[in-house]
Amino acid sequence: MSRVCELTGKAVLTGNNVSHANNKTKRRFLPNLCQVTLISDALNQRYRLRVSAAALRSVEHRGGLDAFLLKANETELSMRARLLRRQIVKKTAEAAVAVAA
Repeated sequence: MSRVCELTGKAVLTGNNVSHANNKTKRRFLPNLCQVTLISDALNQRYRLRVSAAALRSVEHRGGLDAFLLKANETELSMRARLLRRQIVKKTAEAAVAVAA
């Protein structure tokens, strides 16, 4: 399993440990990933995603999983999140047609 956030695409970065003597050794900066269960209001289902802590805060700030995915850029999302986004778009479009009729 790769260390990539499924919602924001945040991944491992590389850099250097720099000592006081200015010796440089390679190191990895790992994202703070959490296994969380998020609820989709449009689909009335729970989804288990591997999300960074920063993305979790963004989901809460935007008003839930549905609002986050609708506003998110599709290129950053994982394949599972893209599928979920398409399902939410389809369901909200069906609901809008039902309300208009």
